[in-house]
Amino acid sequence: MSAVSTTPPTSAPARRDAEATRAAILRAARYLLARTPHADITLKAVGERAGVSPPLIVKYFGNKDALLARVMSFESDATALLDAPLDELGRHMVRHVLTGQIERGADPLLRIAFAPVQGEHGDILRVNFRSQVVERLAQRLRGPDAGLRAELAVGTLLGLGVMYGIARGTELRATAVEDLVDRYAPTVQAHLTP
Repeated sequence: MSAVSTTPPTSAPARRDAEATRAAILRAARYLLARTPHADITLKAVGERAGVSPPLIVKYFGNKDALLARVMSFESDATALLDAPLDELGRHMVRHVLTGQIERGADPLLRIAFAPVQGEHGDILRVNFRSQVVERLAQRLRGPDAGLRAELAVGTLLGLGVMYGIARGTELRATAVEDLVDRYAPTVQAHLTP
C-alpha cells in the first residue's frame, strides 16, 4: 500500500489580471490628480494607492507623464456617459454620475472641477473636457443653441456630482439612486431635448 501525501500540492503564484491592474492604476492616478497638483504626484504614490509597484506602472504606461496624459483624457468616460438614446440620455447621465460615485467613489468627469489646482495641466484638462465631453454631446443635439444646451446639461450634472461626491450632501446620499434619477433627470433632459 502506498503512502498518501498530506502536504498540499504547490501552486504557482497568482497571476495579476492585467486589465484589472491597469484599471486600478488609472483609478489611483485619477484620485490623486483630483486632489494633488500634477507636479506633486509620484509613481510611488500612485502605486501605493493602486497596490502595485512603480516599475509595474512604468511597464503598463511608460512614465508619469504618459500615465497622467491618459488620466487627463475624458474619451472613455464620455463614451460611457453618452451611451444612451437622446430621449433617455438625461436619465442615463444622472444615473451614471451617481453610480460612479457609489461604485468607484468618484465620477471621472469631476476631474474638471480640479483643473485650477493643476496649473498649465489644468488647461489640458479643460481642452479635453470641452472637446471630448461637451462638444461631443452638442453634436448629438438637434435644434438651436446645441452648444449652450450641452454646456448647461453638463454643468447641471457636474453640480449634482459635486454635491453628492465632494460636498457629500447627507440627504442626497441617503436617497435611493432611482429616486434621485426621477427628480433630477428631467432638468438635464430639458437641455437635451427642449
